[in-house]
Amino acid sequence: MVIGVELVGSLPAGATATDLVLTVTRRLREKGVVDRFVEFFGPGVTHLGVADRATISNMCPEYGATAAYFPIDEATIAYLTFTGRDPAIVRRVDAYARATGLWGSPTPGSIDYDDVVRIDIGTVVPTISGPRNPEESVAVAEAARSFGEALAAYRKGRPVAADAATAPPVEPPVSDGSVVIAAITSCTNTSNPYVMVGAGLIARKALSLGLKVPPHVKTSLAPGSKVVTDYLEKAGLMAPLAGLGFSLVGYGCTTCIGNSGPLPPAVAQQVVAQDLYVAAILSGNRNFEARIQNLVRANYLASPMLVVAYALAGRMDLNLTTDPLGHSTDGTPVFLRDLWPPPEEVRRVVEANIEPAMFHKEYRAIEVGDAHWESLNPPHGPNYAWSPDSTYLAEAPYLHLPPPWLATDGIFVRGARPLVVVGDRVTTDHISPAGEIAETSPAGAYLRAHGVPPSEFNTYGARRGHHEVLVRGTFANVRLKNDLVRPKEGGYTRHLPEGETMTVFDAAQKYGSEGVPLLVFAGKSYGQGSSRDWAAKGPRLLGVGAVIAESFERIHRINLIEMGVLPLTYRPGESWTSLGLTGRETFDITLPSDSLLGPGVMLDVRARSEDAPPRSFRVECRLKSATELAYYRAGGVLPYVMEHRFAR
Repeated sequence: MVIGVELVGSLPAGATATDLVLTVTRRLREKGVVDRFVEFFGPGVTHLGVADRATISNMCPEYGATAAYFPIDEATIAYLTFTGRDPAIVRRVDAYARATGLWGSPTPGSIDYDDVVRIDIGTVVPTISGPRNPEESVAVAEAARSFGEALAAYRKGRPVAADAATAPPVEPPVSDGSVVIAAITSCTNTSNPYVMVGAGLIARKALSLGLKVPPHVKTSLAPGSKVVTDYLEKAGLMAPLAGLGFSLVGYGCTTCIGNSGPLPPAVAQQVVAQDLYVAAILSGNRNFEARIQNLVRANYLASPMLVVAYALAGRMDLNLTTDPLGHSTDGTPVFLRDLWPPPEEVRRVVEANIEPAMFHKEYRAIEVGDAHWESLNPPHGPNYAWSPDSTYLAEAPYLHLPPPWLATDGIFVRGARPLVVVGDRVTTDHISPAGEIAETSPAGAYLRAHGVPPSEFNTYGARRGHHEVLVRGTFANVRLKNDLVRPKEGGYTRHLPEGETMTVFDAAQKYGSEGVPLLVFAGKSYGQGSSRDWAAKGPRLLGVGAVIAESFERIHRINLIEMGVLPLTYRPGESWTSLGLTGRETFDITLPSDSLLGPGVMLDVRARSEDAPPRSFRVECRLKSATELAYYRAGGVLPYVMEHRFAR
């Protein structure tokens, strides 16, 4: 199905492409576009540059669509020229698009979309999204109220916080609502020159008025491209950003993927001692629980311009449309409106300081590494040998895993137990290893046993090439809510039938030694978020053979299949809770005698427990094509490829 999104109007002064994309993300999540193609059209498209369109399209995983498209038009050609593409290629794109009918935005009614969503760009206002999901967008004018509601929900039923005297003081003191991380990060938003220049102009004006970022705010700048620093330097905006603490820390994924590093010790100690509900503000795409920093529970997405503003304010419980961000050197209150540059100024700076030569300079050597990479000696033969001592890179066992669950005499599995039992909107960040590696975690224990000191643990992302580390971080998110161990949060479960609480990894190992097959029970939108390969690799290596959920996010469903894990869904209106299941049962899964495994086939599930009669229900096989069936039967896409490669 193809959903048309008709854009009308133009962005008003004060609104940015980031504000638009957060609004679009909320609207399309509300609409429900999982497994759908999305095409943007209408007169509003002509008011968006390619950088703005790319910001919207790159958020496609956040609103769940399969793909998101914009038309090819004059803005596309201007962008290709602006970024230094070969003129002959630019002419070819123009001619091809016109000749094939791909040129320009379709007029309303000219295409028979399966459904149409209409969004008036002119109604977009400065916006942030949080505290847990990208679609939780809220106008900046309502952000303080929204944060207060999230704080109240967090405090409900929790014990009174510890005495502040147990932690060293910070000036100003950290409390609920303090912003402790402010990061201009992520390849998506930092590739839009208008919001980056805007952030620099806000920083320059703030410094001229004597404003400073409070010391409890950890700031950083990590663009997705070196071109960004080139034009910021040329415009004289790198220095003011650095003057507020937004110094360059590198390029690419940092805070947006949990690589912010630890909070300052005094801040961290206060957060822990007082159980504080503190915040991060970042210009990334994703803000799922524990993705950004383990001690930060409230995470908000915003434009780079608003990241600077909230860093200056130092708090999330202020209304930036009416409350001052701080005071100038003469004591005068300074408001966001005093710092916000007019669109004409931003456009003028962008046009005066970005030129095609910058893209030529930075990308002509894109395949050249640093001195360490270039100094590597070539291997003896076609490949490097695996180093048995490496804790970063190891030969993964994906071609030697146990076979997938396939019916023998109609029986898929007997006596399976759920490894975890979770609710709605469990994201790939809850499943996949991400962020820092805790010293007390199974991954930390593995590294210590191999001679790695905690100071050199690095992150799961840095060690993603070593399966022994990553499998120990699967289902280890500190905010994971596994019903088998509620109210305890984190990577824990119960080993049944005795009920001992242990880490998910340890339980999986014990079940494996006992020959017990494993399941995952889940609610709606299981696997929401970005395409994290380890969200499928990890469960497979833990021994999970199938996931039974109310619904799946498209990308994760496919990733499970391509690792040989069977996705199954309850019948409409059913769930593990409505069926009266607790996850403490054992489960048999069988195939009706008149059926073969394939798309849409119903399987029979029988639940057995010690204190209740057996219960039966049906689930639907969520393989959707012959290709997906072939991948699953082979045990995953890699075994399938190897099997067919050598079969020729």
